[in-house]
Amino acid sequence: MRAVTRPQPKPVYLSFVRGGKGSGVTRLEGLLMHPSLKEEMLREWKKRFACGGRVEGSVIEVQGDHRDVIEGELKEKGYEVKRKGG
Repeated sequence: MRAVTRPQPKPVYLSFVRGGKGSGVTRLEGLLMHPSLKEEMLREWKKRFACGGRVEGSVIEVQGDHRDVIEGELKEKGYEVKRKGG
């Protein structure tokens, strides 16, 4: 993945949402970057976690609970990450 060249003005919000069925999704909201870079980031996570996911606007969803790993990666890259919910 490519490095961030300037700091993001707002924090990135990380949450876990359970639907009616299944194990739920990890949601990443407010990430300010080009959509193709979001797709690239999601592609890498999908391979590593062996799961599905999607990008919709400023939201990235990854199937399953992967908050800890994603939070660590984003903090390494200089993002301010805030958790929503439990």
